[in-house]
Amino acid sequence: MISVSQLTKTYQMGENLVAALTGVDFNINANEFVAIMGPSGSGKSTLMNIIGCLDKPTSGHYQLNGQEVAQLDDDALSAVRNKEIGFVFQSFHLLPRLSALQNILLPIRYSEHPDSADEYAQSLLHRVGLHSRQHHRPNQLSGGQRQRVAIARSLINKPAILLADEPTGALDSKTSVEIMQLFTELHQVGQTIILVTHEEEVAAYAQRVIRMRDGGIVEIETRGDTYAA
Repeated sequence: MISVSQLTKTYQMGENLVAALTGVDFNINANEFVAIMGPSGSGKSTLMNIIGCLDKPTSGHYQLNGQEVAQLDDDALSAVRNKEIGFVFQSFHLLPRLSALQNILLPIRYSEHPDSADEYAQSLLHRVGLHSRQHHRPNQLSGGQRQRVAIARSLINKPAILLADEPTGALDSKTSVEIMQLFTELHQVGQTIILVTHEEEVAAYAQRVIRMRDGGIVEIETRGDTYAA
């Protein structure tokens, strides 16, 4: 599904060049649950942005379903983001004037999904345990409930990949466990999940952990098996 080879990303900072990624290699198969870990400045967020087609690498290769992403124009990248990838963020990114149901349906405005989207959104609300709160606005929901709405919204276009960037960062410990259990349930029914986190407790839910430092991968840990990259 995802193949990354010798991926680099360099930024111009004044007169200096800063290497955010320095030759990254890995593969992620369909239906995997992978966590990307590393301290601030390790390159994990830059890598997530490239995987999510929000940024392009300076060099190297990123293939999604056999297609070289760097060769896609802006319109094609937008189509990939809309149809293939669902995003979950730390700060939820819900529109305050819309209800939970309306927030979930928002991405449909830019898709080719049929009119049955409303019915599917209702089923997603059931899945995340919020059907009784569908008409509540974000300020009427707890942090965990808002993240559940955001997760449901990320699934509305039936994406092949779910990217979650520090999804528990704004939540307390109990709510974080509930959200990670929800991710686990999604993975168990076949969802591919790539999650960025700096918390070991969160990464423990994943099948594999890719550990980064200074723009490179230093270790890839599969449950029961750890090896240096």
